[in-house]
Amino acid sequence: MPNPKVAFYTLGCKLNFSETSTISRSFENDGYEKVEFHETADVYVINTCSVTENADKRFKSIVKQAQKTNEDAFVIGIGCYAQLQPEELAAVDGVDLVLGATEKFKVTQYINDLSKNETSEVHSCEIDEANFYVGSYSIGDRTRAFLKVQDGCDYKCTYCTIPLARGISRSDTLKNVLKNAAEIAAQDIKEIVLTGVNIGDYGKGEFGNKKHEHTFLELVKALDEVEGIERLRISSIEPNLLKNETIDFVGDSKCFVPHFHIPLQSGSNEMLKLMRRRYQRELYVDRVQQIKKQMPDACIGVDVIVGFPGETEAHFLETYQFLNELNISYLHVFTYSERPNTLAAEMNGVVSKKQRKKRSKLLRGLSAKKRRAFYESQLGKTKTVLFEAENKEGYIHGFTKNYVKVIHPWNPNFVNQLLDVKLEEIDETGMVKAKILSQVTELV
Repeated sequence: MPNPKVAFYTLGCKLNFSETSTISRSFENDGYEKVEFHETADVYVINTCSVTENADKRFKSIVKQAQKTNEDAFVIGIGCYAQLQPEELAAVDGVDLVLGATEKFKVTQYINDLSKNETSEVHSCEIDEANFYVGSYSIGDRTRAFLKVQDGCDYKCTYCTIPLARGISRSDTLKNVLKNAAEIAAQDIKEIVLTGVNIGDYGKGEFGNKKHEHTFLELVKALDEVEGIERLRISSIEPNLLKNETIDFVGDSKCFVPHFHIPLQSGSNEMLKLMRRRYQRELYVDRVQQIKKQMPDACIGVDVIVGFPGETEAHFLETYQFLNELNISYLHVFTYSERPNTLAAEMNGVVSKKQRKKRSKLLRGLSAKKRRAFYESQLGKTKTVLFEAENKEGYIHGFTKNYVKVIHPWNPNFVNQLLDVKLEEIDETGMVKAKILSQVTELV
């Protein structure tokens, strides 16, 4: 009898991707064969996100997609939405099993047989029970891996459901992070991206232990010494937790790249206070200046929310002007959406959907302008690019250390290679054409 087949679909953040990858390996260890989501499988696992309303809606369409491929398949919903709204997921036609924050890592233990359930089974803990740590990393492609180092969050931002979905802040042990990093390096993966919910808070132990066993700086220093890793990238870090010592170390490190993604959310101190963020805009300016002083070519990405309750036109223009004048490289723009059980959902001063959409469009335009200006500042320079495996319409893509996206006519010999290039011009799609300077070994 052939092994049962399992397929996975991941919504949301890099952290979700790292966890899906770890969960998929547990299936393979239990004798399942992993296939692509568009292929026929006996089990479909959908790892959900609930940061925005749109992610909730997408779940239904992905379930339909799975049913279209195999109407008899066993469908499982896991992840943040599954923790926050398990009954809502269970009510979706075709869903057999819903697992919450702690249960998702034992998913195979909840599958007795693969016959469809008449009604969905739900196993979802109280979030207070999510007080232990499960390490994970993704190795979906040969080029880079997402390595989870921390989970949960102790912050109380008024718009955010993540503490409700993932529990308290807790971290992997330094020993286990280094072990996972060494395992990744052994598979000829050139780049590791550090992920977590609030990675700057790294070091808090399990069971609500607020004491930091190690600091984020100690983690960064230890990872920089792991043999076989070419590049290390910090995915996203709160401005108040990004210390000068970390910035200085990254600037001089062997492996860490000059790329930072720092959530801002608003350029108005009044809005930051309403959001219960732990800094003011002046600190953010200081972080950007410190990075650029140490690493003039550094890429800095910014998260920003538009349409938060109470955001007037004046507040929005304050944010726009603040970002326009700041030496940053691109924006991730989030249109505010009301999430159940958050303080923001009960606030006055609701911004109309039309205004939210308009403000989002304006900031996306600013992001395109910022990215273009950053790319233009890099033209003529020699950089190292790590090329990826996908052939997109006859082209291969890759990223420099400082996150400039490079395009070159397809060459299979470039895949997973670090090559020196000269950045020459920006093409019509907004990517940078480059001249290869390295000698390339032909594939055997």
